[in-house]
Amino acid sequence: MRLYIAEKPSMAAEIAKCLPGPVSRKDGYISTGGGIITWGYGHILRQAEPDEYDPKYGKWRAEDLPIIPQSWKLLVADSCKKQFEIIKNLIDQASEIVHAGDPDREGQLLIDEVLDYVNNQKPVRRILLNALDEQSIKKAITSLRDNQDFYNLKQSALARSRADWLIGMNLSRAYTLAAQQAGHRTTLPVGRVKTPTLALVVRREREIEGFKQADYFTLKADFSQHDTVFTAYWKPRENQPGLDTEGRLADKAIAQALLETLQAATEPAAVILCETTEKKEPQRLPLALSTLQVMAGKRFSYDPQLVLDTAQKLYEKKLTTYPRSDCEFLPESQHDDARAILHNLSGLAHTELAGWSGKAEPVTKSRAWNDKKITAHHAIIPTVERCNFATLSESERNIYFLIAQAYIAQFYPVHVYDQTRAELDYAGERFTANGRIIKELGWKELYGAEADEKKEEDGGALPAMTKGDQPLFVKASADKKSTKAPGRFTAATLLAAMKEIHKYVKNPDLKKQLKDVAGIGTEATRATIIKELTERGFLREETKKKYLKPTEPAYLLVDILPEEITYPDFTALWEDILHQMAAGNASLDTFLGQQARFASSLCTKAKGAAIPLKGEHHCPRCRKGVLQLKNGKHGKFWGCSRYPACRASFDDKNDKPALPPVKEQGQG
Repeated sequence: MRLYIAEKPSMAAEIAKCLPGPVSRKDGYISTGGGIITWGYGHILRQAEPDEYDPKYGKWRAEDLPIIPQSWKLLVADSCKKQFEIIKNLIDQASEIVHAGDPDREGQLLIDEVLDYVNNQKPVRRILLNALDEQSIKKAITSLRDNQDFYNLKQSALARSRADWLIGMNLSRAYTLAAQQAGHRTTLPVGRVKTPTLALVVRREREIEGFKQADYFTLKADFSQHDTVFTAYWKPRENQPGLDTEGRLADKAIAQALLETLQAATEPAAVILCETTEKKEPQRLPLALSTLQVMAGKRFSYDPQLVLDTAQKLYEKKLTTYPRSDCEFLPESQHDDARAILHNLSGLAHTELAGWSGKAEPVTKSRAWNDKKITAHHAIIPTVERCNFATLSESERNIYFLIAQAYIAQFYPVHVYDQTRAELDYAGERFTANGRIIKELGWKELYGAEADEKKEEDGGALPAMTKGDQPLFVKASADKKSTKAPGRFTAATLLAAMKEIHKYVKNPDLKKQLKDVAGIGTEATRATIIKELTERGFLREETKKKYLKPTEPAYLLVDILPEEITYPDFTALWEDILHQMAAGNASLDTFLGQQARFASSLCTKAKGAAIPLKGEHHCPRCRKGVLQLKNGKHGKFWGCSRYPACRASFDDKNDKPALPPVKEQGQG
């Protein structure tokens, strides 16, 4: 008997539809002529809590830290006990098992851990379901792989899960206890990914609070060549006085003097360089989840969780492929589906998508089709299923639009333009002019101005000119501008920051190394982390634009933690190691040994952390804690928050501690 184990019931139902009959639904599984399909509910097994390793860990105590399991323990989740028994019994009866978890790191682990837990010795195959339409599922059933091919992916998921446990369980206890000893009645959850993410928002808010606006000037001059006027921008020479730290001209008097010099000059300008280069911009790649979340945030103000939930609904409706993808490329074999998908899109009740699809060329093959870039999943694209646009909700229509738009763009030509750059010398000053002439609009027809991120100095067409020409000076001007404070994060821009984490690392030597790392967190977890920080009161959304602002507990948490956990440097490197592990180039045991040592060192740091005292009455004995009102056997009394390290106690007098009088100098 072949047994399919799906990640969830909806996936099992779709597989069952594509197997031969007769099909009959049973308690906890579906029977078909092509095998039995059962399912989990995500993780059926959960990591044991510290007190399930040893009851003494039920009470949080600094002296018990760090807690490092010698042998990792999984337990059946209470809500899944019945289904687990059904799966276990079916495994016993099976001759072959098909692992049908989602095609990602976590999906690999949650079925593998069940098979390992029951000590399965039966052969296991792997089905990769990137889409749930009938054609894709039937193709996947005939293309099963050996589950052992994905052993390294499982190791990577195990490493992530156990590292998160080590950091979360130990540091949350260590720094919560340290904060409570300083009088803070709070719990501080520390996470390998969530803490540096929270710190990004805290640091951005402090940048905004400390921002001081400064003025600067942009100098430009108009020149005339062949009766065509064009604008060139002044470039400061080396050691130019009056520049700020960013190289901008900040001195008004110098700007005015330069203007006067330019206006007074009588000699003609001289073209000292002029070059035209044909440039090509390849098609924007199809969408990974994070790209989709950022685009939907900018265009529709959707938060990342809504985008993921909506993409999941479209996937379950068989209209788009697997949503939790970190890949922006497509398998070369799927190019054969292009004609059918574009034909369906051309019939949509959506003017733009239908029009674009009708003009697309199915034979065009963009750089997106690349088997070498594909892992367990590929970019999110429409399936061959025909979409009835009218039946979709507004958010589903908008997300489907973005996915389809990016797919259609693959069948338009590359964008081609001529880029001209000229340098001019006038009155002893250097000016540059840039211009472009579009030769082939190509895929940018679908995106318009949204796809162009031109700088102010990248103008339109320039007149024909060559080195040695002498354009006529027309006029010069200086535009006064002001520096702007950095913008607050929204959920979408914070998610983009998590993906492009190399921009925020502290160690400059790591920036280049981390540029190719896939950021911190995963496509599936980033939105959840941001949502959790908001729900737990560390971030709050403000104004219609939903800016994220940190709360008081957020400042406390980021301030008392060492930089090793609040800056993303180490976490991003860990993510890199996890990717290496998935490729078979890193060891699980070595990685977890590093994490255990890291957790241990930070627990030690927690004991000496400098934490501001919170409370009206500071302990007069240790001066490191605050007095808190407690109930004892004999009634109320005031005790030090650092008990048992400090055993100071005082009677209660009208809801205040009865402190001994302070001795004046000279009194014995």
